[in-house]
Amino acid sequence: MHEIGLLGGTFDRFHAGHEYLIRTALSNCKKLEIWLTNDQKAQSKDLRVKKWDVRSGELLDFVSENKHRVSINILEDDFGPAQEHKHASVIFCTEETLEKCESINNSRLNNRLKPLEIISVGHVGAWDGNPISSSRIRSGVIDRRGQPWIPDSLFVGEISLSETVENQLKEPFGQLISGSEANPKIAISEAYSLIGKTSYPLISVGDVTTLSLQKIGVIPDVAVIDGMTKRENWPEADQIVQSGFTSILHCTSPAGKLTNSLFEACKYSIMEWKESGHKSLIIVDGEEDLAPLILHPLSPIGSVILYGQPGKGIVIRWCDEESKERCRNLLSQFEINQN
Repeated sequence: MHEIGLLGGTFDRFHAGHEYLIRTALSNCKKLEIWLTNDQKAQSKDLRVKKWDVRSGELLDFVSENKHRVSINILEDDFGPAQEHKHASVIFCTEETLEKCESINNSRLNNRLKPLEIISVGHVGAWDGNPISSSRIRSGVIDRRGQPWIPDSLFVGEISLSETVENQLKEPFGQLISGSEANPKIAISEAYSLIGKTSYPLISVGDVTTLSLQKIGVIPDVAVIDGMTKRENWPEADQIVQSGFTSILHCTSPAGKLTNSLFEACKYSIMEWKESGHKSLIIVDGEEDLAPLILHPLSPIGSVILYGQPGKGIVIRWCDEESKERCRNLLSQFEINQN
């Protein structure tokens, strides 16, 4: 058992892999110094990384029973105190940071200090066999336990809206921008100005929302339309310009239902954006109003979904872990149709 061990990292979206890493470290040393990357360095790689105070708070919550053995410090560079630490005798890492630890030991030898024992800790696998990682969580693929936000098995056929879910969907899910139905361009302009420049998908659900965006010169990264508004055919839907989209996808999803057809179209569109930055238009034979329940779980954190709330205006909802969790819970309350 080592007296003092060192561990460094960003520890964003504290997950099951982080837990395993810290448990392993605590089982090999009496005192553990955790050096947590500062905001400037962490967010230079990804602006979605949470603030240091949030990340350190999540760490403290996890180690609360061992708080007398753990200290959390700010890491300002790649190495922290490891190259010159006179009392530490072990450093913990993952495969990705092993080379950095070896570099630290070379520096320690130059400083006439004993090299640290390097304990490389394996990853924790997600449901798909790939490692749980903060980057995969931010990309929207998995939650912090490594589980999918939508199990593919849920959409082998179709599921139907239950009364319980319908009641929960009556209130706007996000920030409502009030506006006139006669001139939705005003509300959409305000909504777009609030969103600002984003590096993640802008998704529109609904013909009025999609056309209104186009009228202010914006082509969403993913748009879902059905040619209707308020469940009636909408002649102006023909004005939606399809040439700005790389992919035009057709699917079927009856009113009050979610289908495998819609699910696959949404999944393909998000994957196209991730891999190539391509824009997709999904044309639904049926109704598209339940599509956000699929799009939130599929989308990267930081995406934003716009949809119309009849008689009220435009709703903005940023995609985050909360929106994904809410949609997963709602989907679990749908009724599974037996074929």
